[in-house]
Formats: sequence, C-alpha cells, structure tokens
Amino acid sequence: MNFVLKSLVILFCSVLFIQPVNAQKKYKIRKVAIDAGHGGKDPGAIGFISQEKEINLKIALRLGKMLQDSTGGAIQPIYTRTSDWYPTLKERHAIANNAKADLFISIHINSTAPRKEVIKTGTKKQKYYVGKGKKRKARYKTVPVYKTIYHKETATKGTETYVLGLHRMDQKEEAIINYEDDKNFELMDMNDPTTKIIINQYSQRYLAKSVSLASKIQSNFRLQGRNDLGVKQKGLEVLAGSAMPGVLVEFGFINNREEEAYLNSSKGIEECAYSIYKAIIQYATIH
Repeated sequence: MNFVLKSLVILFCSVLFIQPVNAQKKYKIRKVAIDAGHGGKDPGAIGFISQEKEINLKIALRLGKMLQDSTGGAIQPIYTRTSDWYPTLKERHAIANNAKADLFISIHINSTAPRKEVIKTGTKKQKYYVGKGKKRKARYKTVPVYKTIYHKETATKGTETYVLGLHRMDQKEEAIINYEDDKNFELMDMNDPTTKIIINQYSQRYLAKSVSLASKIQSNFRLQGRNDLGVKQKGLEVLAGSAMPGVLVEFGFINNREEEAYLNSSKGIEECAYSIYKAIIQYATIH
C-alpha cells in the first residue's frame, strides 16, 4: 500500500513538473505587447462617469495577468504602461519592438461624435445702408438668430477591431527592416527591387496574421453576446510603427450609458480581457 502511495506521489509530481514544459512547447509565440491606449495628460474619450484611459489600463493589466498565469509564463506580457502616464506613440513602438514582441494589442474604448443641430432662437434688427454720399441713409431689417447645439449620441454600441490600412504599409515595412531578426536584411541592397518584394511579403504576411487575430477577437465578443461591428482597416500610427502583427481593439462606446457601466464593472473588465486572451491562445497554437 505504501509502495502504491509513493508511486502515485511520484507520478503526480512528474505531471506537475512536465506541464509547464508542455505548455511552453505548444505556443508558437512568446511575447505579447499590450498597449493601454492614452494615459496621463491624455484621457481619451470621456464618458458620463469615467475616462477611457482608466478602462484601457484595467483591461490591459487583467489581460496580461491572464496570459502570464494561464501559460505558466510561456507567454509574457509586455506593457507599454502599467500606471496613469502617457507614453508617446514612438515610445509605445519602441517598447514593443525592442522587446521583440510577437503580437501588438492596442486597447481602446470607442465614442461617437456629437450630432450637430442648428436651431432658430429668435430674431434681431440688423442695420444696413442705402444710397451714397449725402443721400446715404440707415435702414433696419429683421434677421433670424441661430444657435448651434451638439447632442451627445448615446445609442451606438458594440465592439470593433482594426488592422493596419494598406496606405500605411511603407511605415510598417520600415519598422520590419529595423527590428526583424532576419539577419539577411543587413546584407540586402535596399535599392534593389527584389528587396522591396521580400519586405513586402513580410508586411503582407503580418497583415494576414493581424486579420486572423482580429477575426478571432470579434468571434469571441459575439459569443459573449456583444454587438459585432466587424474587422476594419485604418491607417493607425500605433499599428504602423510596430514590427509585428497587431490589432487595435475598440471594446465599446463610452458615450453609451449601458456600455460604459458594463466596461467599468468587474464583469465587463473580465469578459473584455478574456475575449482577447482567448483569441491570443487560439492564434498562438496555429501561427
């Protein structure tokens, strides 16, 4: 009986010892740059009870902890900020690029522009003149008075994920040249058309990987019952300067009271972070 018990203890310890090794082997990425948008002097979008920068940071830190804990350190989070300060876009790029991150995730909260309405509030007398010289006389006419009102639109809701627009690919390719581990780049003639083709292939591959990750993120949001606004392309500076596949995620609309309340709740933070975490794990097993 003692022999059986000892054997079970040894087997259990062996499993505990092997699990982290297996976990590290199954993931094809090692580092994920997590960028909490805005910060410090830049609050981002402003809602009824909160600022975007605050929510971004909470989601970013929770996502990083999920990755760190669930993979046993096999996938390391690289934060562009961990407190309320403002890194410039170049500093965000540098943090991700210098760390040789495999993915770049920029976290943001959406907001819609206010609707402009011009209304008539009354009339006033406006002076004008007729005639010339000594015959010049003042006259008055009644004209309308208008006021411009901005209405805060609060109905829009949902999530959307952006990948880099094609018109910013030149900047992406420059980042790839400067930070990609491929030593062959050092030997290439940058004026050679063949070199341009090779670098373009890198950027196109990164774009395809970005779309793959973005699609997984939106799919996970749908499973949570969120309104899916889709995967979109945009020439975002924060994505253009990072030398790896990347996405910018808009988690909801801060000017929608219902979504703002959700995004500030523990449940909302957990679900938002989990949607990205799950997508990264799905991505990491195939790319």
